[in-house]
Amino acid sequence: MKKILVILGPNLNMVGIREKGVYGAETAESIEAQIKSFAAENGFDCEVYQSNHEGDLIDKIHASREGYSGAVINAGALTHYSYALRDAIACVDIPYIEVHMSNIHAREEFRHKSVIAPVCKGQIAGFGKLSYFLAIDALKELV
Repeated sequence: MKKILVILGPNLNMVGIREKGVYGAETAESIEAQIKSFAAENGFDCEVYQSNHEGDLIDKIHASREGYSGAVINAGALTHYSYALRDAIACVDIPYIEVHMSNIHAREEFRHKSVIAPVCKGQIAGFGKLSYFLAIDALKELV
């Protein structure tokens, strides 16, 4: 069974608590369980990793080159300014798909630009937790 990684950046552990009008009321733990279940139903072993620390995310991206077929990343606010995350993704030779629960293009101006998009295979935004499922579907075609 192929193994995939889902990386969640800063504040995504607070989904279901913060900004419910943007992210919904469902908890991060519930969504994580559904991601793992959906991945398994689609033939993947799935690890979900969340950190509020940029360096930890970079270390996990570097480690993804060993033992993972592909990855999904919701880098949170780091999406918009972390060239370090961008460079880390560029270092590894597995497909990454950028995901956002909210439609970043319909939000504040600073959220419209993604610095990681150019090194990802694609971007999925605006479908809530379904964004993760769509990304996993895409990985089926890429790995």
